[in-house]
Amino acid sequence: MFRSSLFLVVAAVGLAAPIVTQAQSFSLDLGLASQYVGKGLGKSNENIAPSAKAEVGFGDGYASVFVADAAGSQGYDMEIVSMAGWRPKAAGFAFDLGVMNRDLPGSRAGVDDNYWEYQADASRKLGPVATRLRVNYSPDGFAATKEAWWLELQGTVAVAGNTKVSAAVANRMADGGVDYNAWNIGAKHKLTDAFAVDLRWYDTDRHSVGEPYEGRLVAAATYSF
Repeated sequence: MFRSSLFLVVAAVGLAAPIVTQAQSFSLDLGLASQYVGKGLGKSNENIAPSAKAEVGFGDGYASVFVADAAGSQGYDMEIVSMAGWRPKAAGFAFDLGVMNRDLPGSRAGVDDNYWEYQADASRKLGPVATRLRVNYSPDGFAATKEAWWLELQGTVAVAGNTKVSAAVANRMADGGVDYNAWNIGAKHKLTDAFAVDLRWYDTDRHSVGEPYEGRLVAAATYSF
């Protein structure tokens, strides 16, 4: 796992390196979770999953690379997400509009393991609740999946000091894939300005499809530079 973690850090920084010298800001997040979850589904065969994310900023624009250990029946052993986006503010909302490429190296020959996604977030504070609506669209997804949508609504409340409780509900619609509803609820606590821990329950309404769709409790820690 430690060799894998080191590779993830090097990969994330290395992929971002060509544009770091032109950036106005740079950040690096190192993570370790009891398992990797993506779009509400278990994606690491319930194994511990290290991750790394490097991001460079240019005013309201940014570019990032996220790398994580992953595992699936199609054979992949890693997930790499490269993204470019824009974070403007207007009419009391904070937006995050991005284009991402998702790659799953190690997939079996013949599996479509590289695809594009287009994502839009709209966030706004409503009283004590920080809300976020996310719309994610892929015209041609992973493996046999074609057009796919992910719609998610999240709410976060600060409960004490450096602790926040959040919950989200989402719907996945996929042509050639599984349609399902997903949700999660949990708490994130910042132990220091750089180090945070998160404990969260993830679940879906399609347990019968297989283990990735079953409920799971996930503990995660992140250190930010």
